[in-house]
Amino acid sequence: MRTEAARPADGPEPAGRTGLGVPGWAHPMLAPVEWAALTRPGVPVRWAVLDVFSGPGSSSAGASSGPGTRPDAYCLAAAARLRASGVRVLGRLALREGTRAFGELVPDAHRFLDWYGVDGFYLDGCPAGRAQLAETSRTVTTLRALCAQQRRYQDGTGATATASAARLSPRLGAGTGRALVVLGHGTHPHPGYADLADQLVTFRGSWPEYRWSQAAAWTADHPPERFCHLVHGVPRMHLDEALRVARWQGAGTVWFTDRTDRRGQNPWEALPGYWDELVSRLGPGVSE
Repeated sequence: MRTEAARPADGPEPAGRTGLGVPGWAHPMLAPVEWAALTRPGVPVRWAVLDVFSGPGSSSAGASSGPGTRPDAYCLAAAARLRASGVRVLGRLALREGTRAFGELVPDAHRFLDWYGVDGFYLDGCPAGRAQLAETSRTVTTLRALCAQQRRYQDGTGATATASAARLSPRLGAGTGRALVVLGHGTHPHPGYADLADQLVTFRGSWPEYRWSQAAAWTADHPPERFCHLVHGVPRMHLDEALRVARWQGAGTVWFTDRTDRRGQNPWEALPGYWDELVSRLGPGVSE
């Protein structure tokens, strides 16, 4: 059990390697440097979120998300490069704390799969309460089934895949196993959610909040690769401390940035100012 007494400075850091989960850049046309940085050899990225709706002229991130209304050439190319370099690409689906209709999610999932060949899904705004467990389970089960169906389709047991996706994206999940599903709660949910997905985002917020946060006791029953923390506003001088907090709280995947949400900015759209330092601290390669 992790308690208030078990602060990062109270003892040696736990063993294990920490990787990166990228919550989503700005559109590839607007942020080519950011997207290219993830394909550099040795960068320990476990997954990156693709949100086509965040393209030029769209509303700000968080309000809406999805695959767009037609295949986007910039996103097709960016997703293909990431997957060719071994990074798993996740389509962002907005659950809006469980208020979004199931019938809206399925068509968006189909488009992500048909157009971009994603390796799974990031469920943004995932509910955290016990009452929403059953509906979230239904959503995750359906998404996994769609991914499995698409894999068979692209493996040649059905018709050939969409021409644009076939040209620019490797087949779904090539060499990576089953579809990856990440639940973007942003807080500690009911423990039952741990049975639904591959990874839970149990913290999403600012450094001052994160610095003194605590992990829920039930998370100690699961390995670090099951949890992710997304933290903005982390000063360069506190980067090592942030990594210690993540390891002591049992999060094997993180995203730390010195960007902030001041003046309504999206802190996740650009590279951290200390990108090279962050990568070097995590080390080359990640053992899953």
